[in-house]
Amino acid sequence: MADALAEERRHLAQLLEALQRCAYFLDHSEQKIDWPLDGATLARKRKDTELFETLAAINERFAKLQDTLAVAMRHTALLMSEAPDSFLKVLAFFEKLGVLESAEYWQQSRMARNMAAHDYETNYDAIAEHFNALESLTGLLLRTARNLIGRVAMDLDIHPASGDFSTEFDQLFD
Repeated sequence: MADALAEERRHLAQLLEALQRCAYFLDHSEQKIDWPLDGATLARKRKDTELFETLAAINERFAKLQDTLAVAMRHTALLMSEAPDSFLKVLAFFEKLGVLESAEYWQQSRMARNMAAHDYETNYDAIAEHFNALESLTGLLLRTARNLIGRVAMDLDIHPASGDFSTEFDQLFD
């Protein structure tokens, strides 16, 4: 049983490192864009492969950060002896602990993320609106990741598996 617990703790440490890595790369991609975006600029630059590759990376990295956060929160809850039967209860638990600012904001970011996965928009105003929404919600995800990493360290004495991204992650909040 101790080996199983040690393995679960190692897995959470790897998830925390993955959070730092996801946040670092999302921030790096977002730094390449002159925010806010507008439809006219996107239409004018519609063949700018570098711009649209960066936007595709933002979509993917935003989704990856949110997905990794969801897995890490669920895993953390289990290690804290919470057994929520739905993800809404996981969100409520972490909102109560102060890790998550608002379950409602989380759900908004989930909707924005899902729209990107299923919407093949050709209206440049709508594309700009989508990416501006992602950029405005990124701070919530970053703060949630920071709060979760801090809470896990305090309550479970588990830290990111390596320090590979710790310095860069911490610099996101300076």
